[in-house]
Amino acid sequence: MEMQEENYVRIFDTTLRDGEQCPGAAMSEDEKIEVAHQLAKLNVDVIEAGFPVSSPIQFKAVERVSKEIAGPTIAALARATRGDIEVAAQALVHAPKKRIHTFLATSPIHMKHKLGKTPAEVLKQSAEAVRIARELVDDVEFSPEDGTRSEWEFLREVCEAVIEAGVSTINVPDTVGYSTPETYGKLFEYLIKNVKGADKIIFSAHCHNDLGLGTSNSLSAVKNGARQIECTINGIGERAGNTAMEEVVMALQTRKDLYGITTRIDATQIARASYVVKTITGMVVQPNKAIVGSNAFAHESGIHQDGVIKNRETYEIMTPQSIGLKSNKMVLGRHSGRAGFKDRVIRLGYNPKPEEFDIAYTRFLEIADKKKEIFDEDLISLFTDQSTKYSIHKYKLDYYQVTTGSQTVPTATIRLKTDSGIVEESTTGNGPIDAIFRSIEKAANIKPLLSRLIISPVTEGTDALAEASVTIEHDGITVVGKGSSTDTLEAIAISYIDALNRL
Repeated sequence: MEMQEENYVRIFDTTLRDGEQCPGAAMSEDEKIEVAHQLAKLNVDVIEAGFPVSSPIQFKAVERVSKEIAGPTIAALARATRGDIEVAAQALVHAPKKRIHTFLATSPIHMKHKLGKTPAEVLKQSAEAVRIARELVDDVEFSPEDGTRSEWEFLREVCEAVIEAGVSTINVPDTVGYSTPETYGKLFEYLIKNVKGADKIIFSAHCHNDLGLGTSNSLSAVKNGARQIECTINGIGERAGNTAMEEVVMALQTRKDLYGITTRIDATQIARASYVVKTITGMVVQPNKAIVGSNAFAHESGIHQDGVIKNRETYEIMTPQSIGLKSNKMVLGRHSGRAGFKDRVIRLGYNPKPEEFDIAYTRFLEIADKKKEIFDEDLISLFTDQSTKYSIHKYKLDYYQVTTGSQTVPTATIRLKTDSGIVEESTTGNGPIDAIFRSIEKAANIKPLLSRLIISPVTEGTDALAEASVTIEHDGITVVGKGSSTDTLEAIAISYIDALNRL
């Protein structure tokens, strides 16, 4: 059992072959090369570059990967026929380390309905395919397709036949994602224990994610003797996808106490690999995707933020730096508490007085109720908006409403809280902004000269925080007022009121 007892698992990446079979994920030749370079940086053991016989483009892509990528073994897929295998060998001719991966279905349903062959015919063809491949390369992998729905005793016979023919790796694929961790693990335990010559080869796991069990099935295989995992970046692949490389790698790395097994992967390249594959294929990564989702290291809950600020390990079982990210992400939103808000404010270089902090935090909560996520630029706006620095205002916006349209006279209703109570006024204008200003002036009983109005988005998106700045003059005094809100008209109204408070 010399090879089986090694303490590391080989990572066989099939993003360029099985992953590309995902609808809409086809890559050009140059894009395949870009992904392959990133896989080499990850230090994967094997790159399955494609299925050369399937098209001239596939052949050329595999050939280029073989020429241009150094480090990993380059594998090419081939059906269990001489023609396929010879084409695969031609595509791999330039690879310093090459592997032919051939396959043939072994489940009763596939043999009967797809192949139209008897078990005896499949057994013979499997061994013959491996012998042909061994004449051309030293490293041959065989996959009994739909292995998890195959009869175990027949699977044992096939494994023994291909081992005798010279195979190096036997991959037992869960082709349709049907298996479960317990049964998949027991299948490997059975084969390693009962297959003659099992100690001379590597057993490999290849799982699809139809039941969401791809990663757990692969890890179960490892616990039961498998020493290669076939996977893809971001888990892309046919139907529900393949085992996600980043998940199995980080599971083995994070839970060394449980598995006692490692990989040769440079995990700090994971985030970059995920981004490259996502960008090239256009396959969006869901925000809550394990390891590489945008929320994987994000915290919004006030309780969670407070815990992470005090000690990262309270809510993070791995560091963002371990996969190549600079830091975790404290998402400020309606669920954030004072601790998370204060920590971000201090990181931005502000040291507000208690009363300034309280005012800014109140404004933050108001914005958070309207905006999904608060960005650093939003916080900077809060602290550059000087209205947050004063706890006493002569005028404060209590309510506003604007009616406008191409066939409607713009009208604004403004309600202000003042020293003497509530004042409400409605006025028309040449446009909605003019109507707002006139209503405010009427409510405040003052008519300054407006010399400048600047409106700008603080952040991107349709819910972006808008920042307004107005400059007004009255009795020889010039002041600037600022306001911010996810509602642009409200930001303008606040900025004008803030300017009046300066007079």
